[in-house]
Amino acid sequence: MTPPLSPRFGLGLRKPHYHDFLEGDVPVDFVEVISENFMVPGGRPRDVLRRVREKHPVALHGVSMSIGSADGIDRDYLLRLRALADEVEPMLVSDHLCWTRTGGFNSHDLLPLPYTEEALDVVCRNVEQAQDILRRTLVIENPSSYLAFTGAEMSEWEFIAALCQRTGCGLLLDVNNIHVSAVNHGFDAHAYIAGVPLDQVRQIHLAGHTQGRELLIDTHDQPVPDPVWALFGTVMHKLDTDVAVMIERDDNIPPLADLLDELDVARSIARNGSVAWA
Repeated sequence: MTPPLSPRFGLGLRKPHYHDFLEGDVPVDFVEVISENFMVPGGRPRDVLRRVREKHPVALHGVSMSIGSADGIDRDYLLRLRALADEVEPMLVSDHLCWTRTGGFNSHDLLPLPYTEEALDVVCRNVEQAQDILRRTLVIENPSSYLAFTGAEMSEWEFIAALCQRTGCGLLLDVNNIHVSAVNHGFDAHAYIAGVPLDQVRQIHLAGHTQGRELLIDTHDQPVPDPVWALFGTVMHKLDTDVAVMIERDDNIPPLADLLDELDVARSIARNGSVAWA
């Protein structure tokens, strides 16, 4: 008989909750931090991270690697990230399937890629370079997007499957991003889940979004909504490997107790396959 899965459940470490994590006993299995916020040696942020790391495993989650950049990845960035990872010994190191930089310009935004063979070659080359320098398996997150390229040669999930197969990278499955992009582009979220390599999923993000004038916007400033919970249930039903599940909240940050309540919902769905809050 196959033993039951034992997923881990965590939260993003955000400034309003530093005191709770430093002085209290927060019932989470891990915390995730934004890598770039801690890549400068010394100072209070690094001290906070060291002290939190004494209590909890840490996942490093980046937003500036620019894994889709045709210019390649900034080697200095990778070396600074490796120095942080060598100190923290994270459970995971992740970033996004996107590009943020070209030449000397940094958009500070997660920009979409054309899903072509040429782009796949670029991303695979960059992932392999990153893994060689970091000396760790990189975990790549599926993006949310608001436009698509007319010259696409494959779906996003086919692109991700090929990327994982060619580089051995892991997958951070952001369930909210799947829902946002499915609504914005009109594809079937369940076909997306069926098409990605679930055996490569190492982490899951759950978050909320905002309804824009015409599109859903991935704002991370709202509680996880029902459609995202439902997709999460589908994913957990299909998984046969342990994963790290976390709630992302980057704006309009509520008291820690509210996020812990949401995390309990995630635990319930993972255990029972349905929402159990009424």
